[in-house]
Amino acid sequence: MSKSNQTLAIWQRLSQKPGGRFVFSRLVCWKAPYFSSIRPRFVELQPGYSKVTMKKRRRVQNHIGTVHAIAMCNLAEIAAGTMTDATVPQSLRWIPKGMTVEYLKRAETSVAAVATIQPLPEFIPDTEIPVHVAVTDTNDQVVFRAVISMWLSQKKK
Repeated sequence: MSKSNQTLAIWQRLSQKPGGRFVFSRLVCWKAPYFSSIRPRFVELQPGYSKVTMKKRRRVQNHIGTVHAIAMCNLAEIAAGTMTDATVPQSLRWIPKGMTVEYLKRAETSVAAVATIQPLPEFIPDTEIPVHVAVTDTNDQVVFRAVISMWLSQKKK
């Protein structure tokens, strides 16, 4: 992880202040507006690890009243993407290349996604790294799992 990682520096500065985690969550959604539809809340962010929550509310429910599968895909992607951004050196950029998911149980409560890269690999341009995401309900039951392949490349100068 590069010492000059901007995403991680912003998180470290804001997360210690009252309302800072909310502000950080809004900033991420301002940068990537599509994610605002699920109203994610960042709880923890560090190199190789993030935790993001999503409240169960009508807007993210399906026809049977549980959290929609695609809402959980969005939660997994924002957790994995922001964690990847906070982890890789600033000289690299990343993009999700693919996602495999497992729907394990109905998500009948609010949910939390934990994204991890363990152990931290050597970050080399033109490689793919797997990010593992587990989504749990408020009873700590895993309801959804994903592996998101992140493609790393050199930033354009």
